[in-house]
Amino acid sequence: MQDRAALPTLFPAAKALTRLPRSRRGGSIARLVLFALAVALPLPAAGLAERISEVLGGEAAGRAFWGIKIVEIESGRTVYEHNADKLFVPASNVKLFSTALGLVKLGPRHIYTTSVVAESPPAEGGVLPGDLILLGGGDPNLSSRVIPYDPDKDFEKDLLWPMTDLARQVVNAGVRRIEGNVVGDDSRYVWQRHPPGWSAQDGYWSYGAPISALSFNDNTVKLRILPGSGVRRPARVDVAPRIEYFSLDNRTRTAPTRTVARGLGLDRQPGSRKLLLWGDISIRSRGRVLSVAVDDPALFAAVAFHGELKRLGVAIDGAAVARHAYAHEFPSLKRLSNRKPKTYPTKLATMESAPLAETLPIINKDSQNLHAEMLLCEVGYQRRGVGSFEAGLGELKSFLLEAGLTPPESKLQDASGLSRRNLVTPGATTQLLTYMWNSPSREHFVSSLPVSGQDGTLDWRFAGTSAKGRISAKTGSLAHVTAISGYAATLDNRSLAFSILVNNYGVQASHIRRLVDKICVAMVESSPALETTTE
Repeated sequence: MQDRAALPTLFPAAKALTRLPRSRRGGSIARLVLFALAVALPLPAAGLAERISEVLGGEAAGRAFWGIKIVEIESGRTVYEHNADKLFVPASNVKLFSTALGLVKLGPRHIYTTSVVAESPPAEGGVLPGDLILLGGGDPNLSSRVIPYDPDKDFEKDLLWPMTDLARQVVNAGVRRIEGNVVGDDSRYVWQRHPPGWSAQDGYWSYGAPISALSFNDNTVKLRILPGSGVRRPARVDVAPRIEYFSLDNRTRTAPTRTVARGLGLDRQPGSRKLLLWGDISIRSRGRVLSVAVDDPALFAAVAFHGELKRLGVAIDGAAVARHAYAHEFPSLKRLSNRKPKTYPTKLATMESAPLAETLPIINKDSQNLHAEMLLCEVGYQRRGVGSFEAGLGELKSFLLEAGLTPPESKLQDASGLSRRNLVTPGATTQLLTYMWNSPSREHFVSSLPVSGQDGTLDWRFAGTSAKGRISAKTGSLAHVTAISGYAATLDNRSLAFSILVNNYGVQASHIRRLVDKICVAMVESSPALETTTE
């Protein structure tokens, strides 16, 4: 197969033609033209369609289900498509849909407010009668996370500082003793831990943390496991943040060799906050980190807040407890026109979030599932009066109609892409991308996406290719699913919207990802003169 590197060989022949005697140029011209055509005719093999065909023609690719659509944004011309109207499981490419929804329906300057409230102010001596309530406002970044997004620094060292700050405000408001409980209240959103289609296993790990309007530290605890003090001794375990939420049953053993007979394992029974840590760790190990999701985010936040209040000298008669709004308490989970959230006469502390536009890169660049789901619930709360998956998905369907998508093109059940029930076509995805490119939200939307070879989930991909810095796209990965959709700037500076979805492959994901990356590089290197539209 010839590529565009063969093009320069045509020019020496043309130069040689000008050196021939005028009387011989007629016949020579004809022969050289025929020769040039013979060389030039195979050149479409270097076009995008042929390069993609070569990738898809391999044995591993041939066993998978591929969907591709590439559109030139300025002209609206379809550059390439393959199964563009078929439905695929998109994995985290769903975040393109939910973040677009959030930007358009909430606006880039939308903020969340976390409050500490009570039924009455502190009485004489700083005694607060009744409960102290930590009221969740839907802020996904009630944490020490660095904002704006910094690819080199995720969290500040002091993970508890938001709770410390709120507790100090309470103390400064004169509270010295709380007669009731410290309540973590997440009733802004309906208490629905997970959307439909998530697996039971997802809920144990940080990537599947439950959704709550009061979410602290991404609803996650990290266990750093290090070799013990000697061979056959239990491993050392550091917990961050240091909150008395989980109990730990450490049944690990430090092995004397580099290799171990069995790796580390972590078990937790449903409804239990007891972690059973077992297995072996090499005495030479530098340590391992396990990120564990909490089961009740509102209680987790209340426990953290309770601890910081006590550390600052506040006496608390009650305990840390959670307050939820359950689905059966609502006449409808799809829309409420007259819901009036409970208000409290006494406000003792507040914390405002960064604007939405500054936090979207956390969702798209780091592929943060919890934040995407919370954004969907917030859209439902703001637009339909109820912070539920049903209300959020209802708004998403309406938004996609506005963006020019038709209902058969997408069947979305969550906002993050972790649900195995999600289906979408490459054509629908490129339509959404084109719509957002032409919208007032373009700058915020595009800048939230990972950049090839630079940051986010694309920081290591395309680094040594012509596509470095030319692709802004959302990745996606589940078992037997690989996806990437977004924008590309070609070498001749045309703007493309593209979607590549791959399902049902039987090889390692890394192998399919390399094939996908070859297609992306070919797309960046494509030229209008060498393109065909369908495959």
